[in-house]
Amino acid sequence: MQSKDELFKVLANNKEALKENRPQDYRTVVISISPQSRASFAAKYNLSPLQVHRKLVYFFKNHLGAHHVFDTAFTQDLSLAEASREFIDRFKHYMENGGDILEAAKQEVDKANDEDKPKVRTRRRAGAGARNDKNKELPNEYMPMLASSCSGWICYAEKTHGEVLPLITSAKSPQQMMGSLVKDYFAKKIGRLPHQIYHVCIMPCFDKKLEASRPDFYVEEYDTREVDCVLATIEIENLLKEQDLDFSTLPEAVIDDIINKIKVDPTTGEEVLYGIAGSSSGGALEYIFARAALELFNIADVPADPLTTESPRVIVKTGKNSDVKEYLLVNEEGKVVLRFATAYGFRNIQNIVRKVKSGKCVYHYVEVMACPGGCANGGGQLPPGDGETKIMNAKDWVVQVENIYRSPEGVKPEDNEVIKAIYSDWIGNPSGERAKRLLRTQYHAVTNNFANPLATKW
Repeated sequence: MQSKDELFKVLANNKEALKENRPQDYRTVVISISPQSRASFAAKYNLSPLQVHRKLVYFFKNHLGAHHVFDTAFTQDLSLAEASREFIDRFKHYMENGGDILEAAKQEVDKANDEDKPKVRTRRRAGAGARNDKNKELPNEYMPMLASSCSGWICYAEKTHGEVLPLITSAKSPQQMMGSLVKDYFAKKIGRLPHQIYHVCIMPCFDKKLEASRPDFYVEEYDTREVDCVLATIEIENLLKEQDLDFSTLPEAVIDDIINKIKVDPTTGEEVLYGIAGSSSGGALEYIFARAALELFNIADVPADPLTTESPRVIVKTGKNSDVKEYLLVNEEGKVVLRFATAYGFRNIQNIVRKVKSGKCVYHYVEVMACPGGCANGGGQLPPGDGETKIMNAKDWVVQVENIYRSPEGVKPEDNEVIKAIYSDWIGNPSGERAKRLLRTQYHAVTNNFANPLATKW
């Protein structure tokens, strides 16, 4: 069902409904484009991300018959705000329940490493934590918080490492945040019910189709999914080729829908595309790191992207490969107070999971991504095109896509006035049940029964 054929079926049904005067069967088609997919097109066709967005708006509206085209960078703001709120709450609970003892042990590890001495071993055990002065077990359910936006990682964790599921952030991914926004907030704004909207997301990853199909993202009351269909970046290019269209020569349409991270420059009258500071994996590590520094330790001078901007308060270390990086926050006394890390690619994921399960993970937050290089290198992204890009090696190609992704000016979620207005109007209390229902999710360990595999129900 997650294919262009399903989309074409809906578009054909719309034409029939109009022809036969059946408005109740007509569905509003909404397309949501990921900034990673946009960067992939921009790299291949030597265009700016804003040019790509305008061309895709024209294609979806004028060639396919879509009604609205949105930008999931918009709901990245929502996802980042929720994830940072969750991390700060978890860290506070962690420290209130004996985390200070574990932090002291970690400081000893750092000190030993700095002095090139044998590593100090902590007494923390997987699933149990360390022991406090009263010899009671401390809960190990708060740290580290693991990222949740990579659907490949989530599938892997649910199938093979059910123990770590409570550590994964419950904040929905930008894709599913957009699903909630479109099928709830936007549906009410245009006077439609959720099942009267057909929502398609353009993503850099085929595994996002699995995410959209999760039962947790199904609205039973209206018999509809929050995201009806996911198409990978390369599937859109194939669709263009099937219609004998040259993407580089497509006209650029005016962007007239509000759910986009785009503003009009008051001095020039031109549209300006805004992004999110940080990597193509969504900027979660960078944003949560900065928010936690401010709210937990009152440290305000943390750059939006520590990898590209040096700061005396932030130490960035690269591991054995470029997909493993440590981000350390130090206070005025030089003490490390926050430890974040990236773990991209399954070999690095396995190392992190092993440390978490053995109680040897020293990080507070880990950005986990299945693809080496992160989302710029997603399995659904475009390969190099003609000319100079065709002779690029894979590594240089991913770097180019990553740089284009980072090129729009980064705007913090708390500075996005449209997001604040929608949040106030749509969600209200960020700690209420409504916020939890619309913006959070849960994970489920998958158990395999090998006793009688022929009895499996498909």
